[in-house]
Amino acid sequence: MDSLRGGGGEGRRVVAVTRKTQEQLERMREAGRVVAECHALVREMARPGVRTIDLDREVEALIRARGGTPAFLGYRGYPASICASVNDEVVHGIPNRRRLQEGDILSVDIGVAKDGWYGDAANTIPIGQVSAEAARLIEVCYEALARAIAAVRPGARLSEIARAVQSYVEGQGYAVVRKYVGHGIGSAMHEEPQVPNFVSPALLKNDLVLEPGMVLAIEPMVNQGTHQTRTKKNRWTVVTCDGKLSAHAEHTVAVTEQGHAILTLP
Repeated sequence: MDSLRGGGGEGRRVVAVTRKTQEQLERMREAGRVVAECHALVREMARPGVRTIDLDREVEALIRARGGTPAFLGYRGYPASICASVNDEVVHGIPNRRRLQEGDILSVDIGVAKDGWYGDAANTIPIGQVSAEAARLIEVCYEALARAIAAVRPGARLSEIARAVQSYVEGQGYAVVRKYVGHGIGSAMHEEPQVPNFVSPALLKNDLVLEPGMVLAIEPMVNQGTHQTRTKKNRWTVVTCDGKLSAHAEHTVAVTEQGHAILTLP
């Protein structure tokens, strides 16, 4: 689950970024494995005719069976265990009785708390046969995430991650969502730093040098049209302002002495 881009304006923000020990990273990896297992379940279930509320119920049951807690359920009042965003829904889609249809794209964001530590990841899934345009959007979103992760290493800066996403996505003719960003993660769902997918003067003034033990939830949100979004009346679901498709991909990534490690893999 992303973080709303905070204030700070153009001035310098002083942020305290925690560095995890190897033992703590292993505990985060345990939470991340449950997240990965949940995404595998969703991929198996997500097909035309399935309701997103059924995905939510099955994921919650799996999380609890693995000794975890759904990290999103009740977070700031959020009413479900997963975010299930369809087509023009960017993030925070609330699972409901709507049945998925052939040609939809479904972005699913899942967070797990286990033994006091968090994992967070998102995937965008084609439902049945989708259009070539939808398939390409998903492909670009995943490639943007891969490029962002490849930029993670000791001594790198947050702006390198942001630039890797923005330059690739915009070079492919798409837009990066700017109102919502990635985040630090550890013993809380949202920690410092914020992890934007675009470079701004504020980011450059507050650019963070990455150090081993830092953990980031990196999550490009890529739109077919404008980067601008609005929030529905339910106060949660974010949609594109022009009604065009959006894709979302995310992993929890640790900075290591050697480079990086993805903590939300099976």
